[in-house]
Amino acid sequence: MTGMGLYNSLNIYLFIGLVLLACGILGVVYRRTLVSMLISMELIMNGAGLNLVAFNRFVAPDSAYGMAFTLFIMGIAAAEASIALAIIILIFRKLRHVEGSQLKEMKD
Repeated sequence: MTGMGLYNSLNIYLFIGLVLLACGILGVVYRRTLVSMLISMELIMNGAGLNLVAFNRFVAPDSAYGMAFTLFIMGIAAAEASIALAIIILIFRKLRHVEGSQLKEMKD
């Protein structure tokens, strides 16, 4: 294909969204530090947002519901990141590490 024909398909956007979602899930499962888990959660949110915008663009191009919902997701992701970073800083001040596997000490 020549020109923009390749990028004018819903499948490519859904594939990229799926890759972002899969990378985020794998990052949450396999990473040990809380900061990398937080970055992986952001990848999950961005993959979901990309899928919403793609469906809005190709299924109902005149409607702005998908874009509004994506802005809502971005706001929630920003709030989640700021709260999670504050919690990570508090954990680091108390325990001097941010390993997710060693947080059983916080139960006390």
